Amino acid sequence: MEMNENDKDVGMARIVERNIDALLQRRKAEERRKTFEEKIADTVTRFTGSMLFVYIHLILFGVWIIWNLNWIGLKPFDESFVVLAMIASVEAIFLSTFVLISQNRMNLQADKRAELDLQISLLTEHEVTRIVSIVSAMAKMMKIEHSFDAEIAELSKDVEPEKVLDTMERFTKDSQDV
Repeated sequence: MEMNENDKDVGMARIVERNIDALLQRRKAEERRKTFEEKIADTVTRFTGSMLFVYIHLILFGVWIIWNLNWIGLKPFDESFVVLAMIASVEAIFLSTFVLISQNRMNLQADKRAELDLQISLLTEHEVTRIVSIVSAMAKMMKIEHSFDAEIAELSKDVEPEKVLDTMERFTKDSQDV
């Protein structure tokens, strides 16, 4: 039985939907495993990265400055703005710490994803190498001219990740020495 184009699209969509669902389930599980401190850090980071945070600060600092410049007739309480500077400095210290906590956790997630990408790429490379070997052997049996190409023979060899990394490091070092 032949598959028509719509059946192929449905089959591919199911695979894509399955993959998307698996990734979403993983993200939800990671979200549930967050510690209380990580949830606080993420909430603070999310809020401080919002325009509401900017508007609140514009209003608060604006009122503070206008009040202490004595433009509205109220007695100034921080004429030299030392208290404002101290508050802003302490706030910056804490906010940067919260952002770093969130970034560290996101970097760990990115490292996991990069490791997964690498493993999938290595598996794919191995599978493609096997397919090239099989197709090449079939082409040789059928005496197809291109099957004797040296590049095909090279493609049918497994790539050793260690050798690729060593070569990359050597080229990087050589380019830095220039």
